[in-house]
Amino acid sequence: MTATILLLEDDIQLSDTVKQFLELKGYAVEVAYDGLQAEEIVYEKHIDLMLLDVKVPHVSGFDFLKSVRAEGKETPAIFITSLNAVEDVEKGFALGCDDYIRKPFALKELLVRVESLLKRNFGTHEVQVDLGEGLFFDLKELTLTKNEERIPLKTKELKLLSLFLRHQNELVNYDTINEALWEYNEEPSAGSLRTYIKTLRAALGKEHIETIKNIGYRFVK
Repeated sequence: MTATILLLEDDIQLSDTVKQFLELKGYAVEVAYDGLQAEEIVYEKHIDLMLLDVKVPHVSGFDFLKSVRAEGKETPAIFITSLNAVEDVEKGFALGCDDYIRKPFALKELLVRVESLLKRNFGTHEVQVDLGEGLFFDLKELTLTKNEERIPLKTKELKLLSLFLRHQNELVNYDTINEALWEYNEEPSAGSLRTYIKTLRAALGKEHIETIKNIGYRFVK
């Protein structure tokens, strides 16, 4: 599975360098040169991790993350900035960042921190998640198998299972699910979602997906 990274950086040369480096490492990168562009991207697309400069036009990286966290989004975030005072670092973490890298930085160090956060976000360092009773979900290939035989699932069903595995034992509300499953030009469908849930319950066991009435679902392993 390809993780999608939002890169908010107004230095075009640095942005291009980081983008090319991360894409060579197998990641998809969405680029924003100012805070307003970043807001549009997180609204329209599913993002797995955010790399945020602070001093960018229109909406600063600090204000952008504050807004994202206020909406309840827990997407991992790393500040990459020339602001190196202790007060700036404290502010970054207070606003909800997961890591803070001072410029200039080595691309290899950035990669280590990105990979560490993405692994933590999935709750596992393994490519395959053991779901018990011969069931395995491959995080890289986005496939579900039972006793080494592939279980045919639709793309949105696989995305939904991936989302649940990133938030095991947590309430996942409808807004989060809709953002993960449907593109900005698609209309979320409650009926389709119920069908996806029914299919996953048939494959995994209905006891693994709890319905939280009028709010969302919780995956319990």
